[in-house]
Amino acid sequence: MSEAIVVNNQNDQSRAYAIPLEDIDVSNPELFRDNTMWGYFERLRREDPVHYCKDSLFGPYWSVTKFKDIMQVETHPEIFSSEGNITIMESNAAVTLPMFIAMDPPKHDVQRMAVSPIVAPENLAKLEGLIRERTGRALDGLPINETFDWVKLVSINLTTQMLATLFDFPWEDRAKLTRWSDVATALVGTGIIDSEEQRMEELKGCVQYMTRLWNERVNVPPGNDLISMMAHTESMRNMTPEEFLGNLILLIVGGNDTTRNSMTGGVLALNENPDEYRKLCANPALIASMVPEIVRWQTPLAHMRRTALQDTELGGKSIRKGDKVIMWYVSGNRDPEAIENPDAFIIDRAKPRHHLSFGFGIHRCVGNRLAELQLRIVWEELLKRWPNPGQIEVVGAPERVLSPFVKGYESLPVRINA
Repeated sequence: MSEAIVVNNQNDQSRAYAIPLEDIDVSNPELFRDNTMWGYFERLRREDPVHYCKDSLFGPYWSVTKFKDIMQVETHPEIFSSEGNITIMESNAAVTLPMFIAMDPPKHDVQRMAVSPIVAPENLAKLEGLIRERTGRALDGLPINETFDWVKLVSINLTTQMLATLFDFPWEDRAKLTRWSDVATALVGTGIIDSEEQRMEELKGCVQYMTRLWNERVNVPPGNDLISMMAHTESMRNMTPEEFLGNLILLIVGGNDTTRNSMTGGVLALNENPDEYRKLCANPALIASMVPEIVRWQTPLAHMRRTALQDTELGGKSIRKGDKVIMWYVSGNRDPEAIENPDAFIIDRAKPRHHLSFGFGIHRCVGNRLAELQLRIVWEELLKRWPNPGQIEVVGAPERVLSPFVKGYESLPVRINA
């Protein structure tokens, strides 16, 4: 890790310990844009692992910051409900739409089951050749010995192609999928949307476009795409327009953000940890364990939210019925009681899948194996072309997303040294 990063981390830590504990608000989007949230999460894990914030941009909420407490919430959906909203951002009309991740059993279970065949092992095996071919083509088109934006030319490009395949979406319009994903999750006033009205107007275009595809597929034999799977499954074929849009947003964002931001995060992590980059180039077989370590280190969705269905106790704190409970995956993934040396990026960890980035329990990310497959192929193809340490060089600071939910990147300047 570079000297500048160490100094910045120490400064962030000092600030986090300088304010009264009750005034800590880890939902502040600027902490994530500036990557300065780590000291606050460390302090909460040490001093107040289940912490009440009485006032924030998103209203009052409980922060759950330790691995074991997050697991407690995840594994008790009868107490901590997903119904209604799974993020802290209550004013966001898109993430409060009905969708199966924001449902409790039994409705959650049958709707999730309807789309899960898209990521069944036999389907992933069929997709692997296509993913590899497209990845190779995208990498072969990158400029050499000149600076370019990795987010735009690699991460967005490849995840958008994958989304188009999963939806069997018209290829020439595939950029719409990325736009809808960004519109659904953005905070108002961050340069993507200016109002909730604009958000819903653009997403109305999404549901209209997807309804046309649905109508084309509902009366023909089922295809191997997400629209067909929903149209030909009893539990989803009679959804309201709101529920259809909610599930579309869930599948588009889920298929976009995790992979896209981990593709960028991996390049950044290896550049910040040159010993690990050398280790990888000396032994490309380590890609298998590096991929889940990238997903842990990046934690592409910083949190998920639950709502207490009854008065309960968690970590010695009394939580009231109706309280908003935020599981900070980004903090649980850095909990030293659960993960050895958690702040370090280590590509040959003994148990690299021991992390919270995909959630746990009934809401564990349905596409986690597809995300890992895409990331594995990207690194296999990258090392075929540029096998030496430092050849993929980060040449400037990343621009991060202004959001306490999507922990990702707007841009990352990179140079490939031939």
